[in-house]
Amino acid sequence: MDRKIRIGLAEDKVVNRNAFISKVNQMNNCELVLNAHNGRDCLDQLKGLPESRKPDVIFMDIEMPYMDGIETVAYARQLYPSMHFIILTVFDDDDKVFDAIKAGAEGYLLKHESAAVLEDAINNVLTYGGAPMSPAIARKTLQLLHHADRPTVTQPLQQSSDLPSDMSEREMEVLQMMVNGLDAKSIATKIDLSVHTVRKHIANIYDKLHINSKAQAISLAHRQGWFKG
Repeated sequence: MDRKIRIGLAEDKVVNRNAFISKVNQMNNCELVLNAHNGRDCLDQLKGLPESRKPDVIFMDIEMPYMDGIETVAYARQLYPSMHFIILTVFDDDDKVFDAIKAGAEGYLLKHESAAVLEDAINNVLTYGGAPMSPAIARKTLQLLHHADRPTVTQPLQQSSDLPSDMSEREMEVLQMMVNGLDAKSIATKIDLSVHTVRKHIANIYDKLHINSKAQAISLAHRQGWFKG
């Protein structure tokens, strides 16, 4: 991208908005073009911005007055299908992860994440079509799936042979670590590869499993019983 990445924020608490602005100011290639107090304000500001100044990525709080983040994402996705949305949350909001993803959010990060993590998430979404998710949220997502889909009778676990036959051992290894809650950087460190190479593996995994997000990978692995024995 031969220009700065345009970032938006919808957050009702001043202290959180100021903290986010400070993080954006630490990013080399990003600029804040939208700073909204709630979902309704976000939609109003989007309406007033010319196409050349609309955000590439909007970070969205969940709990806001007038219109919450989940409702705002669902509505904005219809109006601006090429725009990307990442939820910023506190851990207490983690039970809403499925609603947010269903609404069209492409990532789910904790508010305390550093500027470097946020910038990596932005690049991940824009460059690779990835779905950044804080490791703690990914683990909780798997736990919620496990409890929500617990079978009433004992069922045999499916084996790795149910994975696509063209998936390499390295891709299966990366997938397992994703399911365990690791992000691309953590995976790269663990298996001594570059982050770029890990993201290539993740893109191949998504393609072979016919999915497009980490949340879908976790859900699919859970339903199929992969990596459980």
